[in-house]
Order: sequence, then structure tokens, then C-alpha cells
Amino acid sequence: MSQHPLNLALRFALELAMLAALGVWGWTQHAGMWRVVLAVGLPLAAAALWGVFRVPGDPGNAPVRVSGLLRLALEAALFVAATAALIASERWTAASIFGLLTVLHYLASYDRLAWLMRQ
Repeated sequence: MSQHPLNLALRFALELAMLAALGVWGWTQHAGMWRVVLAVGLPLAAAALWGVFRVPGDPGNAPVRVSGLLRLALEAALFVAATAALIASERWTAASIFGLLTVLHYLASYDRLAWLMRQ
């Protein structure tokens, strides 16, 4: 089920929303130069982590190979950070929807979760 086109589209949308949520937090919680640095830097750092630390056999190149459990922990940490960023930015509805869609995505991706845990 994890490779179903709708689930892949949802995953991509969640990844983009995660980056946006981190940027929004940086912009709304700070002032001056830190506002710009965090609004741009946090999404860039998250995207770098997401793209660099990969499980061999997952689609795409794996510049830094990690275990499946570590990859799953990284994904969870970034999605939780994005949810927390939305809450801290007082975007309660967005945080609720983002969190719910993330849980639904991982429930639908049970086969990928099992594969990651075996890696």
C-alpha cells in the first residue's frame, strides 16, 4: 500500500508541509536576522537530513546509509517537530490536520514500516 500513487502523493505533500511548518515557526517566533536565518535554515537543514540519511534499497541514492529504524526515527522526529512548530505558531487546526494525515499515512504504509524494521 505504501507505493499506491495516492499514498505517495500524500507523503510528498506531508514532506513539503513539514518544511513549510518549520519555516513558519522560524518566521513567527523570532525577530530580526534570526527570523530570516531560521525561516530559511530550518527547512534547508530538514531537507538535507531527509535526503542524505537513507536506507539502502529505498528509492533514490543513499549518500549516508542508515538502518531502517534510524530512518524511521528521523522521519518521525521531523514530522513531530513540524507538528510542534505549528502548535508553537498557534496554528492549531493546521497542526491537527498535519498530525492526523501523518498518522494516516504511516498506517497506510504498514508494508514500508515492516520493511524498514527489517533493515
